[in-house]
Amino acid sequence: MKLINFYNQVVKFGRLADPRKDKKKIKRFEDSAILFGRGDLEIKKIMVGIDIEVAELLLAERIRQKEGLDLVLGHHPEGKAYAGLHEVMRLQIDLLRQAGVAQETASRLVKERMSEVERRVLPQNHTRPVDAARLLNMPFMNAHTPADNHVYRYLEAKFKQKKPRLVEDIVKILNTIPEYKIAQKFNTGPRIILGNPKRQAGKILLEMTGGTEGSKDVFGRLYKAGVRTLVSMHLSEEHFKKVKDANLNVVIAGHISSDNLGLNLLLDNIEKSAQQTFTVVACSCFNRIKRK
Repeated sequence: MKLINFYNQVVKFGRLADPRKDKKKIKRFEDSAILFGRGDLEIKKIMVGIDIEVAELLLAERIRQKEGLDLVLGHHPEGKAYAGLHEVMRLQIDLLRQAGVAQETASRLVKERMSEVERRVLPQNHTRPVDAARLLNMPFMNAHTPADNHVYRYLEAKFKQKKPRLVEDIVKILNTIPEYKIAQKFNTGPRIILGNPKRQAGKILLEMTGGTEGSKDVFGRLYKAGVRTLVSMHLSEEHFKKVKDANLNVVIAGHISSDNLGLNLLLDNIEKSAQQTFTVVACSCFNRIKRK
């Protein structure tokens, strides 16, 4: 498979898994891109990691010298994809609307948060790892929201099937998933950070996609809309204090483990569609787990 086709498959399956109802408007994901490399490059062997920085690229070069390597695939955005992170947060408007938050309120809160993230990201050294890839002539891309969308859809289907009644039931369900089982071994597995385990789970909102954490001012409105439990990848201390005031249950599934799940599901779909199996070199907290 050529690199440009691989990227197009990432966008295609990211769009199919996207929680937004109007998928026709989704042309691309601003936080996912070919960061360096020719589109006509043939891809057979990929080094995959959650975070790809200069150190991982130097490691990739050593692997390429020893046994060959065609592409480095990261999850978290770098370069222009990192600079575009705030743009994918528009997705959160639809998620809040589906949860019962008014359109005007959802739009205002998300756009305010988008501006915050844009201001935070703007002064960062976006191109450092991309420059390293260029100097090494190492093809480099990332897949962020397309992978996170897969986590959202997978867990949505899992909870719909299992119907967790109590907050502790959510953790039990998560711990049946291989990526979260691995996280348990490193003491980073799913856990309840707010709420009694025996409390009713009620209406669940999945916070698994949409770039990064949303507005810290939305939690009270979610409670009024009937949401009782958040299942999130991660939660900042500032968000934690706000959600605590809203009396919501919070289950943290795990950041890196959820990223693993999303990349694995995405790679599964690409391999099935292309009828091609890639040789994967796992690094930077990634574990390749294939599903039938």
